[in-house]
Amino acid sequence: MDFILDRDDDAPTGPGYPPIDFRAALNDEQFNAVTAPPGPLLVLAGAGSGKTRTLTYRVAWLLHQGVPPGEIMLLTFTNKASKEMLHRVHDLTGEDARRFWGGTFHSLGNRALRMFGESECLKLKPNFTILDAGESESLMKRTVEAEDKLFFKDKTNPKPGPLFNVISLSRNTQKSLAETVSEHFPQYNDIAVALPTFAKVYAEAKREQNVLDYDDLLELWLKLLTEDPKVADYFGNRFRHLLVDEYQDTNTIQSQIIDALAPHHRIMAVGDDAQCIYSWRGADFANIMTFPERHPNTALHRIETNYRSTPQILNLANGVLEAQPAGRHFDKELRAHRANSMKPYVVQTMDDREQAEFLVKRIRSLVEDDGVSPNEIAVLYRSHFVALETQLTFSRTGVPYQITSGVKFFERQHVRDLVGILRFIYNPTDESAWHRIACLLPKVGEKSAHKIYHAALDHARLMQQDFIDALTTDDVKSKVPKGAKDEWPSFCASLRQTADAMREEPPQVTVEVAMDGWYGDYLKGAYADYMDRIDELTALSGFAARFDAMQDLLAQIVLLNGETSDRAVEPNQEAIKLTTIHQAKGLEYDIVFVIGCADGLFPGRRAIEANDVEEERRLFYVAVTRAKNELYLCYPKIATKAGPGGMLLTPSRFLQELDPSLYDALRIKRAHGW
Repeated sequence: MDFILDRDDDAPTGPGYPPIDFRAALNDEQFNAVTAPPGPLLVLAGAGSGKTRTLTYRVAWLLHQGVPPGEIMLLTFTNKASKEMLHRVHDLTGEDARRFWGGTFHSLGNRALRMFGESECLKLKPNFTILDAGESESLMKRTVEAEDKLFFKDKTNPKPGPLFNVISLSRNTQKSLAETVSEHFPQYNDIAVALPTFAKVYAEAKREQNVLDYDDLLELWLKLLTEDPKVADYFGNRFRHLLVDEYQDTNTIQSQIIDALAPHHRIMAVGDDAQCIYSWRGADFANIMTFPERHPNTALHRIETNYRSTPQILNLANGVLEAQPAGRHFDKELRAHRANSMKPYVVQTMDDREQAEFLVKRIRSLVEDDGVSPNEIAVLYRSHFVALETQLTFSRTGVPYQITSGVKFFERQHVRDLVGILRFIYNPTDESAWHRIACLLPKVGEKSAHKIYHAALDHARLMQQDFIDALTTDDVKSKVPKGAKDEWPSFCASLRQTADAMREEPPQVTVEVAMDGWYGDYLKGAYADYMDRIDELTALSGFAARFDAMQDLLAQIVLLNGETSDRAVEPNQEAIKLTTIHQAKGLEYDIVFVIGCADGLFPGRRAIEANDVEEERRLFYVAVTRAKNELYLCYPKIATKAGPGGMLLTPSRFLQELDPSLYDALRIKRAHGW
């Protein structure tokens, strides 16, 4: 159905819908996008500019123009976003949300496969079921073991979960497994050649069992659209208007689904290229940049009026955008709706301890003197390890905080594992610590760990032998389950090396020896984000450098955990938010502190080494645009052990690129004033 909009009519009314004054409800930029003639539309919605409002009113506009709700498809990344938009449409128009095809790519893919899965190109049986994440990993494990029964016995090989993650990313980006491993999982380079076979047998097992995993919902939907002309015609003719939220976050296969759904090119893609920050989970920056090429005569609409932040914060955000390489992004300039206020601060501290002390002092002033709610204050960071000192200082000084992107540093699983190794070696009669580390071995559960422990304890007492040496005796090895026997020698050797280091070296060296031994190899197979976890354990090494004796380090960790547990934030208690920038996307706070703004920390060391910092720059832009009233960009001059090589740090290149007139510089005095 083609139609021409009467742009002089500010309040069109379709059949049965209450009138809406679109002109009064929207600013000029939003109104122009909402009322644009049908066709390919790329709406660049800057941070805080009313993206959701624009999409919602576009649906309402189409309804008022006489478009039936059954001809509108709304694709989102979360069910929450879809429900929110359709709920708003209902409030505006009274239209029942069930009359739209609205939801996530995966939910609509499932709906399409239920309708057309028996197509000749798929031949799905109609009673197919969908595996959850755990079931997918279990099936992966069984099929790989049937192909290579020794694969998972090598602890440096990925376990079923990480292996599934590698194959999943390859499928969603439609890149080869070799390329996927090279770019994202270099710890698995040595076994990349085996992965295509594993992916094949896993796919065959799903077909035999008539089950699909989450990725199949996209892959098979795309196959329907590209290989079955009748299905393609159905979608192309039924859904005459396609609206896509957060378009910059689409991966390769999602972008191809969108293109296949809309041969008529009536797509409104809403997004912001400057907020594309999820390449590590498949998002492809090229999708939004090449949209006009794939959809000729695309009308480009910029929504740049920002209702969130002060002009001074937006001036700095625009400075971040201006530093992007020419020709590799869409030009945009955020404009403030709010009144002038203070400039952002760039805060230089001596080290991360002083950085944390500054946070405490400034936050207390904001809360106690200015009446700012702790809930409206956020501390953002590039990586978890950067926030270690902040967590320690907040705990020590009684500042209530919530980590909204995971758990507290010393509660993270790999940190607890390594601390468990240290605890056991320092005190071999600590059976709880033994159970934690022994159960990391394959086929070792609580009962096996108990048997091994007491066999070693009895032998050590009888022979007056060191407990760790007793672990290598035949009496003890006979209690080790068959599945763990191959790893047992390296496990024991690593414990011995760590024990020797603990006896002769300071705690920092002991931590590093424990990291480099058996547990370091275990990490490679246990976690797809191995490199990030190594960074966090390196931060633990930096923390250990403060102590001369292992008992002091271990005691301090326990006390810190006790303090944070005692101060656990109640559901209704106000607290400072600590979170990674990735998790903060889409959120806003009155006051934002971005910590660790130094080269090697932000942008990260690996991005710098790969000469690929553009996504890091976009992440920096996301960070600064979370702030409504005040923004503090903090960096230490001296690195802890967690930092990049060398002791001295330089301010982040993202700070150095900014015109100094965009911020006020703040240096901490040695007396801890400013």
